[in-house]
Amino acid sequence: MIETFEQFSQLSLFTALFVYTIAFVLYAIDLANRSGGATEAVPARSVAAPAAPAAAREARTATGSVAVATRTSSATGGPAGTGSGQGSPGPRRSKVLRVAFSLTVLGWLFQLASTVLRGMEAGRVPFTNMYEFALTATTVIVGVFIIVQFFVDIRFLGSLITGLTIVFLGLTRVNYYREVVPLPPALDSYWLIIHITVAVLAVGFLTLGFGLSLAQIAQSRREARALEGRASGPRFLATFPHADRLENLAYRVNIIGFIFWSFTLIAGAIWAEHAWGRYWGWDTKEVWTFIIWVLYAGYIHARATRGWRGSRSSWLSIIAYAAVVFNFVVVNVFFKGLHAYSGL
Repeated sequence: MIETFEQFSQLSLFTALFVYTIAFVLYAIDLANRSGGATEAVPARSVAAPAAPAAAREARTATGSVAVATRTSSATGGPAGTGSGQGSPGPRRSKVLRVAFSLTVLGWLFQLASTVLRGMEAGRVPFTNMYEFALTATTVIVGVFIIVQFFVDIRFLGSLITGLTIVFLGLTRVNYYREVVPLPPALDSYWLIIHITVAVLAVGFLTLGFGLSLAQIAQSRREARALEGRASGPRFLATFPHADRLENLAYRVNIIGFIFWSFTLIAGAIWAEHAWGRYWGWDTKEVWTFIIWVLYAGYIHARATRGWRGSRSSWLSIIAYAAVVFNFVVVNVFFKGLHAYSGL
C-alpha cells in the first residue's frame, strides 16, 4: 500500500492546483466587481486656488472623513479595516469572494494531503529537495493566509496568494520534481525539522507582508492622486483599507516573520555544528540567509527608530522579500555548496 502514497500525493497536488486556479479567477472577478461598484473617495476641493490654506484644510478634512468612515464601516458589519466608507459593498457582501475563499481552503486541504502523503512515502518530513520544500512552503503560505483571516480580513490578497502558489508550485513540479530518495547523512537530524519548519513559517508570514506592502504602495498613490483631484487608478483600491492601515498590518506581519527567520538562523547554525562540526562556514546559503535577516532587521529598525513610514517602509519590505525569492530560486539552482540539497 505504501507504494501508492506518492501517486495519491501527485493526484492531490494536481487537484489542489486546479482548485487554486478557479479560486484565483474568482478573486480576480471580485476585484473587477469592486472596480465597477466602488465610489472614489475624492477629497472636496475649493473654488479658490488649490494652494490656498482653506483648500488644503478642506482636503485634509475630507480625507479624514473617509478614514473615519472606513473604520466605522469595519465596526458595523464590514471586515476589519476594509470598505471604502463610501457605500460600496464590502468583501463580506461579495458571494464571489466567499466562494473564492472557500475554494482556497479546499485547495489547501488537497495540498496538505499531498504534502502528508509525500512524507508518508518517504518515511520522513518532506524537506530535502526543491520540490519538497516548495510543496511544504506553499502549503504553509496558504495556511497562514487562511489562519490570519480569524484575526483580520485580508481576503483582498487572495489573488496574489493563490497566484504565487500556482506559479511557485507549478514551476517547481514541472522543472524540479524528483522521486523520493534516501535521506543524506547530513540531513538525518531533528535539527533539520526545526530549521526548515521555522523557515517555512517565516516565509509564510513574510509573503503576507510582501502582499500588504504592495497594496500599501498602490493605495498610497491612489490617495495622493485623489487629494489632487486626479484620476486615482484602479477603482477596486477604494474598497481596500487605507494606506496607513495596510502599512501597519505589513509591519506587524513582517515582525512575526522576522522572529521566525531569526530562529531559522539559530537552528541552522546548530544543525551545521552537528552536521559539519562548525556553526558558521560562509556557505552561500548561510550568507544569503543572513542577508535576508539583515534586510528585515534594517526594515524594522528604520521604521521603528528612523521614522521610515508609508511607502519607504513598504519598499524596504518588498526588497527584503525579493531576497527571499532570490535565495530560493537563484541560490538553490545556480550556486553550489554544502547546502546543495535541491536534487538538481
